[in-house]
Amino acid sequence: MIPREVIEEVIRRNDIEQVIGRYVELRRAGSNLVGLCPFHSEKTPSFTVFRNTDSFYCFGCSAGGNVITFVQKIENLDYVSAVTLLAKNAGVEIPDDRSGDDRGPSRDRVLRMNVDAAKFFRACLLEGDDAAPARAYLEKRELSGATQQHFYIGYAPGRDRLVSHLKGLGYSEDEMCAAFLASRTSKGRIYDLFFNRVIFPIVDTSRNIIAFGGRVLDDSKPKYLNTSNTAAFRKSRSLFALNYARGHCAERLLVCEGYMDVVTLHQAGIENAVATLGTSITEEHARLLSRYTKRVILSYDSDEAGVRATSRAMSILDGVGLEVRVLTMSGAKDPDEYVKKFGADAFRRLLEDSSTGFEYKLSAALSRYNLADTAEKIRAVREATEIIAEYPSSVERDIYTSRAAARLEVSAQSLSEDVEKQRRAIVRKYAAGEMSEARSVAARYGDRINTEAVSNVKAVSAEEAVLGLMLIYQEYRDEVARGGVELSSGDFRTSFSRKVFDRIMDLNASEGGFSTPLLGEFFTPDEMGRIESMEMRRRELTGNGMDVFRSAVGALKSAGREDGGAEGSLSDLIAEKRRRLDEERRKRGLGR
Repeated sequence: MIPREVIEEVIRRNDIEQVIGRYVELRRAGSNLVGLCPFHSEKTPSFTVFRNTDSFYCFGCSAGGNVITFVQKIENLDYVSAVTLLAKNAGVEIPDDRSGDDRGPSRDRVLRMNVDAAKFFRACLLEGDDAAPARAYLEKRELSGATQQHFYIGYAPGRDRLVSHLKGLGYSEDEMCAAFLASRTSKGRIYDLFFNRVIFPIVDTSRNIIAFGGRVLDDSKPKYLNTSNTAAFRKSRSLFALNYARGHCAERLLVCEGYMDVVTLHQAGIENAVATLGTSITEEHARLLSRYTKRVILSYDSDEAGVRATSRAMSILDGVGLEVRVLTMSGAKDPDEYVKKFGADAFRRLLEDSSTGFEYKLSAALSRYNLADTAEKIRAVREATEIIAEYPSSVERDIYTSRAAARLEVSAQSLSEDVEKQRRAIVRKYAAGEMSEARSVAARYGDRINTEAVSNVKAVSAEEAVLGLMLIYQEYRDEVARGGVELSSGDFRTSFSRKVFDRIMDLNASEGGFSTPLLGEFFTPDEMGRIESMEMRRRELTGNGMDVFRSAVGALKSAGREDGGAEGSLSDLIAEKRRRLDEERRKRGLGR
């Protein structure tokens, strides 16, 4: 456990505006700061940094908390790792005491292990007698020695060579398994996870080796083996070679499927290329990309799986405001082969001719139909209208309607009428789901933080009012502690609220007293977001005196006795949800 005084020093030295400003473009909004939320896709800012409380909250996805919570979410770290990272940035020393800690190796420990493993793999490639096939493979793939050094490419030789090497450096078998460098057989024998593979270290933008990718030298399966999630790595938000591409991608960034495509492109001087790590593009990838560029060019395989992956990626990337284009190649199956056959200049020209997202979608759709056949042409027109109708901008729809009409050899006016019919159908479908969604939210269905809320609607509202006041005001915590207000954890109907209450009171009774950021050690980032929302809602109200607190406690006790009927406040909750859905409708361009 990190000492309390260290955590408080870390928070003091890490200004929340500066930390969040490294990830989010913030602008002034009165005494606060606002920006596009990095945790969900949006085009209208709903993410707010409250400078007076050193906290943040997103009104769109309910993410919230303090500077530690933010780093936990944005970097996918646990509480201790987030504090450690912030401490390192601020020059705060954390005592190295992990006695009794059974959570596995820390992020720093995994990173040190990865460095030692990378050095081992590199030495094996350069000096190992059994690495001749690996060196021959890289020569066949036309990778120069300079490129191999640049990416620190290595070779994993045998079943237990790395395990033996790391043991000699003082790492335990459990640590190696937790870092996804080793595994155990059913009989408990430990062995190297990477063997007889060319190794590509995966480096983050802070130049840490966070993981590895290994490619076989023959046709065995799996062709690529990637590190699983560890204390230092999350594949859903990591990109191969972004550490290099970040300095060359302000205008555009190319996303490929494989390591070798990226390495070959960088060797050819095309240094704005990255690759996903054995997974399709995620929303986290999209938000990461949006920090470095405004335009993404996708280069996926042209087979059916590649087409599906491209369509899905376009939707995700568009959701964070990125302009998306698609690379189409003929005469080669991937960028690696294309550059080797036709040269780097030809590939650059190919990039200039990349298709817009709409052109790609339309071409992919029309390729499935025989336009000379009347019935198939009608189906092609129907699919084209569905594609165009999804675009919220009427200007875009007009332009795309004209282009599609020319391709289909139909009247632009007729196609436009069909597009608008489809658009109205989308609006009706969206509207039909509003009341269902509103009632679901109102009745607390789908509450992933407080799962018991659905059957305790009245009580939860009262619980959150009481907890919000206790989070803000010391006098209310003290009044409960000395019995001036009779309140105990047994008065709370839901286990989540009981846990929050108990932790508030425990911290209040501790030597240093209560501090909201210290709750982060006991709650997940999403739970901290809920706690932040409780506090924020109370701060927005002007009447928060002791009489209000006593009344809220009384309402809590009463709700605990009476709950079971959500209908009393259902209409108000539905009205609020409808207001928010109307706002979302406006953002999406879906008029009444």
